[in-house]
Amino acid sequence: MGQVIDYGGDAPRCAFCGKSESEVGKLVTGPGCAICDECIELCVRVLSEAREAETRRGIRSLPSPHAIFAALDRYVVGQRTAKRTLSVAVYNHYKRVGLESGGETERLFRRMSLALSDGMDALDDVEVAKSNILLVGSTGVGKTYLAQTLARVMRVPFVIVDATTLTEAGYVGDDVESVLQRLLRAADGDAARAGQGIVYIDEIDKLARKSGENASPTRDVSGEGVQQALLKILEGTVVEVPDGGSAKGRGTEEDGPGRVSIDTRDILFICGGAFVGLRDIVSARLGRRESGFAARWSERETDDREVLAHVTPDDLGEFGLLPELVGRLPVVSVLDELDERDLAAILTEPANALVRQYRKLFAADGAELTFTDGAVRAVASMAHRQGTGARGLRTILERTLEDTMFALPDMDGAVRVVVDEDAVAGRAQPRVVPIDRGPRIRSEGI
Repeated sequence: MGQVIDYGGDAPRCAFCGKSESEVGKLVTGPGCAICDECIELCVRVLSEAREAETRRGIRSLPSPHAIFAALDRYVVGQRTAKRTLSVAVYNHYKRVGLESGGETERLFRRMSLALSDGMDALDDVEVAKSNILLVGSTGVGKTYLAQTLARVMRVPFVIVDATTLTEAGYVGDDVESVLQRLLRAADGDAARAGQGIVYIDEIDKLARKSGENASPTRDVSGEGVQQALLKILEGTVVEVPDGGSAKGRGTEEDGPGRVSIDTRDILFICGGAFVGLRDIVSARLGRRESGFAARWSERETDDREVLAHVTPDDLGEFGLLPELVGRLPVVSVLDELDERDLAAILTEPANALVRQYRKLFAADGAELTFTDGAVRAVASMAHRQGTGARGLRTILERTLEDTMFALPDMDGAVRVVVDEDAVAGRAQPRVVPIDRGPRIRSEGI
């Protein structure tokens, strides 16, 4: 009987489908195994579909703009326009993070399989740019508190930075990179979590370029220089920061010489400032700086919020911000001034209202704290007259309750402290009324 000779027995075959090199377009061989282009394409499709499904699940788990707004509404009084703007901007930001979470891996797969590119969707190569936020509003209207509450709702690392402490690298002060090191600490050293956190840069308007007769002849290292340094991290770049070392990156071995890379593409930057004088710039552009008897009363009494609502990038550039920095802050929201009704609501309505905070402090000493309606209105009216906004409410309450809080721990028995309008005005002390509900048990050493 003749012997059958198989001349293709030693030819490499695909480990998945078993096809030989002559049966497929391309066979990729490796040590002891091989895979054909058809199986590569199939694997790419399976992995891409799985990743897309995972991304959709992640986006669905994001709180919707309505849910974010409702959460902000529990803690922040008023500012409905700003809360809507922030809700949409934050939702879109983290949706973009979810969409691009596997971008590098998918691009690698596409390079491995050219055949897949023929069936790609037209939107596959579209990269959504990040949209940082600029908050404009006078002191005490809640810019910082909005950003804090937003980070708590989204459960991401959060850090507040004062722009006035930042300087160019090599000068006395904090480098811009120190912002990221603080965010890394807030994320407990997890660079991945820090890379999806929120940074609030306060007093951004203090970085305006110095110009005019009062301009300093020396280099503006804490103004325009800081704006230049902020450009890269706002847009998105990889920055190496010290891991436990000094803010300047000059840590010793004891400080911790290691360095961590943080990608700022997915970090949301929220900048805020009072921008004193911006209203005049906008008014001049709108032609509302008439004077004399010809000036229209409607224009004289134009509300600041209405004027600032028309702010443009050119106005911010004239104020002193670099055009490149303004371009990296595309979402601009103007916060309303707080009136007496808003300030009274801040005292009593939010989940973390100031009155509730002081009630909790008094309850720890076994006392009930009560504010009359007149007292709440008096505190709000006083803060409004002082022009300090919500920030001034706590100062007034501290002054009103200081003597009572000093004597309260030494009082015997349960008491009720009643704060009325006279106590707020300083004409009398808060009334202390005994409550007959048995002896109070006091804990020592806690």
